[in-house]
Amino acid sequence: MSRFPPLFILRHGETEWNAQGRLQGRFDSELTAQGLAQAKSQHRILAQQQLAGFAAISSPQGRAYATAKIALSGLVSPIKTDPALSEIGLGQWAGKNRVEMVRESGARDGFALYELAPEGEGFDALHARCQKFLKELRHPSVVVTHGITSRMLRLILTDQPIGALRSIDGGQGVVFHLSEGKQRRLTLGA
Repeated sequence: MSRFPPLFILRHGETEWNAQGRLQGRFDSELTAQGLAQAKSQHRILAQQQLAGFAAISSPQGRAYATAKIALSGLVSPIKTDPALSEIGLGQWAGKNRVEMVRESGARDGFALYELAPEGEGFDALHARCQKFLKELRHPSVVVTHGITSRMLRLILTDQPIGALRSIDGGQGVVFHLSEGKQRRLTLGA
C-alpha cells in the first residue's frame, strides 16, 4: 500500500511575469491569455478522469488559485487553499529578471537561484514543507501549485533525491497523476 493517496498535481498557467522572464516566488502576476488557455486545457484533461471522492487544494497565491478555479470548474469543489503549496520563497530576488540574476550571481542556471537567493527559502526548507503537507494528506486530491513546489512534491512522491529537481518533468499548464510512487503526465485523450 502506498503511503500517499492518489494525486493529480497541476502547475498554474503562464503568467505575465513568466512571459517576461521574471522570478515570482511569493510575488504574483496575472495569467496571460496563454495561461488561461492552459488552465482550460487542464480542465479538459481532468474531465476525462474519475474524480469522485477527490478533494481540491490550491496554493493561495493568485496565479494558482485562478488556474484552480478554471481547471476544476464543475469537477471538484470546494477548492481549499493551503499555504504549504505556495511557491518557494525567493527573498530579495523575487520580481527580478531570471537571466540577469543568473549572470549577476554566477549561478549555474535558473534552478541554482532558488538556493542562492538572499533571504530565500532554499530547497531543504521547501522539501520539509512539502513532506509535511503530504504526510498530513488523507484523501485523494487535485493539487494546484507552482513550478518548483510541484517538482518537489513529485520528487517526494516518487522517492527521488532533491538533486533530481532539475531533471524531473515540468512545464506550465500540465497535469501529472501520481499513484503508488509512479508519475504519469496526462494529455488529452490519455
